[in-house]
Amino acid sequence: MMTRRIADILKSGQPDESVKVQGWVRTKRELKEFAFVEVNDGSSMANLQVVLNPDLADYGTIIKQLNTGASVEVEGVLVESPAKGQRIELKASSAKVFGEADPETYPLQKKRHSFEFLRDIGHLRSRTNTFGAVFRVRNACATAIHKFFQERDFLWIHAPIITASDCEGAGEMFTVTGFNLDKVPRTEKQEIDYTKDFFGRPAYLTVSGQLEAEIMAMAFSNVYTFGPTFRAENSNTSRHLAEFWMVEPEMAFCDLQGDMDLAEEFLKYIFNYVLENCPEDMEFFNQRIDKSVLETADNIINNQFERLTYTDAIKLLEKADKKFEFPVSWGLDLQSEHERYLAEEKFKKPVIVTDYPAKIKAFYMRLNDDEQTVRAMDILAPKIGEIIGGSQREERLDVLEKRIETLGIDAETIWWYLDLRRFGTVPHAGFGLGFERLVQFMTGMANIRDVIPFPRAPLTVEF
Repeated sequence: MMTRRIADILKSGQPDESVKVQGWVRTKRELKEFAFVEVNDGSSMANLQVVLNPDLADYGTIIKQLNTGASVEVEGVLVESPAKGQRIELKASSAKVFGEADPETYPLQKKRHSFEFLRDIGHLRSRTNTFGAVFRVRNACATAIHKFFQERDFLWIHAPIITASDCEGAGEMFTVTGFNLDKVPRTEKQEIDYTKDFFGRPAYLTVSGQLEAEIMAMAFSNVYTFGPTFRAENSNTSRHLAEFWMVEPEMAFCDLQGDMDLAEEFLKYIFNYVLENCPEDMEFFNQRIDKSVLETADNIINNQFERLTYTDAIKLLEKADKKFEFPVSWGLDLQSEHERYLAEEKFKKPVIVTDYPAKIKAFYMRLNDDEQTVRAMDILAPKIGEIIGGSQREERLDVLEKRIETLGIDAETIWWYLDLRRFGTVPHAGFGLGFERLVQFMTGMANIRDVIPFPRAPLTVEF
């Protein structure tokens, strides 16, 4: 008999159907005449109730083994459930325990555990209701991302994880080396001799696949990356990870307007998809984690995003009847409190801010005619602030060369990037979305470490 997923049984299973399920015991309740066991296989928020009668083979032994956390296979017949709140249950004809769980030491009990505690048992936390819901929504988000781009004929590219370039220019990169750290070769000046390293030069874990996406866009027009990125920022806040996933589309023959249009459509699509495919999980978050989760989703889906320039945003912030912790002045970057004020209080919906000062943005962003601002755009969302950052790229070789010279960037290290402007350059644009930031925003989870299966952060690399 083929195993059926519990989500499918709860949705479409009918009385008198014979089924086999495999999963883990959530709870057990013994009565004189029979026993109830709640089984979950991770496919749904709800458990399947299994009824075991004493006439079951090895009943006594099996009941002793079926403690919370044990893995089990049950075959039987579906019957209508007399219990309130459940349509159907499984009357067992046979049961097999694969692995027992000692009830005295199994750390997950039928009570609420703090997220801090659950991070310490990362090998088991995915069995809880909250993290089951988180990772089902995360999966749906990833599926929606691929569907969105594939339906629009984008090519998914695999950007390298090991790189020699710092796309963001912040210098917060993990070094990759083949050196024996007890015997690092050095030059006569006692500097590290990278010519003897594996790649013959300094190499790092990537912080972005954007530059490689630009290469591929110059051949395939529309591409996207979706993979892990890394940042060696010694931050223990609820918003930062050392290893995280990024989604980065890049479009040739595209300007800032097209970039904004695609980004807005992209967010709406993902939220719609998740609401349609994970309704129980989203309802759970709305009830247990953040009572505005569904309202937030509705705000994203059913509002046209507000669009304004950075200059206009600064004017609004300067006039705001609100005291900010960080100063507001033209030329300074917007802080999270400024972004959230615009999205939550001023416009009460997502906001796209464009045309930031060149001095606070990356070298690759296209310089505007005023030579003071660049064609950048950030999407600011209620409750979280920036969720997408993007720009039209600088396609003019002379302007790009002048920009990197001003910033002190060694042109030799990105000669290939400059070559793209020499051989068939076109206007192009793209954006980046932090995947965990999206899942955190969608679910209402307070800490970004709780929306990735195995968080990597300072002093956190256990599982």
